[in-house]
Amino acid sequence: MTTRSSTAVWNGTLKDGAGTMKVGNGAYEGPYTYASRFETGNGTNPEELIGAAHAGCYSMFLSALLTKAGFTPTSISTEAKVHLTEGPTISLIELTTIAVVPGVSTEVFQEIALEAKAKCPVSKVLSGAEITLNATLS
Repeated sequence: MTTRSSTAVWNGTLKDGAGTMKVGNGAYEGPYTYASRFETGNGTNPEELIGAAHAGCYSMFLSALLTKAGFTPTSISTEAKVHLTEGPTISLIELTTIAVVPGVSTEVFQEIALEAKAKCPVSKVLSGAEITLNATLS
């Protein structure tokens, strides 16, 4: 398959320092700070990037499973809320998906959605956190 990489540079102390994170292919490069991670400062943070990766992976994996089951999804939109708690620890990831899939029943869709949550590669690597799913057909 493939190997992907991203980079991060941090300068200074935890609270007073600042850094930059860059996705390997150059599609994103941006700043991060203590405030952007633990408070409400400008910039991004690792948890937002993890959320984007999880939402993207889950949406693609759900599409693949639906297609394999004979359904053609029109669109799949997923939000991943990543909860950073004391420790610090990523304790919970809430996936919320809205999909447009002609011809699929709610029951079949729910079964496939749960399978995608369990089997998408990012869900697997993040399995130390509780992962919840709210999947609906639109």
